[in-house]
Amino acid sequence: MLRAVLALLLALAAGSGLAQSYPARSVKIVVPFGVGGPADIYGRFIAAKLQDALGQPFVVEDRPGAGSIVGSDAVAKSPADGYTLLVMSNTHTVNETLVPKKPFELMKDFAPITGINYSDLMLVIHPSVPAQNLREFIAYARANPGKLNYASSGTGTPSHMAGELFKSMAGVDIVHIPHKGSDQARTAILGGQVQMMFDAITTMNTNAKAGKVRALGTSGAKRSPVSPDVPTVAEAGVPGYETTIWLGLMAPAGTPRPVLEKLNAEVNKILASAEVRETWGKQGAQPMGMSIDAFDKFLRADVAKWAKVVKASGAKAD
Repeated sequence: MLRAVLALLLALAAGSGLAQSYPARSVKIVVPFGVGGPADIYGRFIAAKLQDALGQPFVVEDRPGAGSIVGSDAVAKSPADGYTLLVMSNTHTVNETLVPKKPFELMKDFAPITGINYSDLMLVIHPSVPAQNLREFIAYARANPGKLNYASSGTGTPSHMAGELFKSMAGVDIVHIPHKGSDQARTAILGGQVQMMFDAITTMNTNAKAGKVRALGTSGAKRSPVSPDVPTVAEAGVPGYETTIWLGLMAPAGTPRPVLEKLNAEVNKILASAEVRETWGKQGAQPMGMSIDAFDKFLRADVAKWAKVVKASGAKAD
């Protein structure tokens, strides 16, 4: 028993020392999505704040591709030392069911740190589409099955699953056109190459207000305070519709718990600041912030939630 107690004390001391010395060099944060999307924008914000707080560079690297799988796999195979982190989203919990043969498992190959934020998506159409509201768009889509397209930032991403959920609940046949990132998908809807898109309200709202796209609905349970004149999809024509996009921070599995706890504490401190709550609130994003164990529980529940949606919608990896 004495040996066991001594071993525990030594382990605690070593862990405490590791947390105190971390980080001793530059930390890389991989964003497995395209430049200009929510993950990129908020990932860079968190990186800058962590750099200020911890005194070492936190460098963001965008590695989009295969609906987040390319960049995520690179992090999963990185050393578990806290120097390579991953910005993730509900794309990852969706992909557990949608892409079962991917080269990693979310809850096996990654260690949760904390949630970052969540926001509504905005359903927009190109102005050339002859519909002024969601009911008119649904009628038009039903009259033209398979002739309309919708863009997403990649297979399994929130914009993809929001579209599939909409198709299933609205009873319409609209073709999914995946892109490598939200910037490319956004370019497609702005240029009229596709007719519809679900995009994060934090990045699409300015285009809607400028008249570059027509906003037909937002995806949350209630209207967004940043665009209160736009009805929810549920009230505009698809009762019961609701989904959001959220972001979180992960590390490779096996990363020392003291390092995870230090990152958790620092990120949650950032999320609790008045600056974040005020600035992000104006953009339509709400900070999440939670303990490591609470985020782990959240992730497992989200995997189960999206497994039901994927199976019910019949969505397939393109």
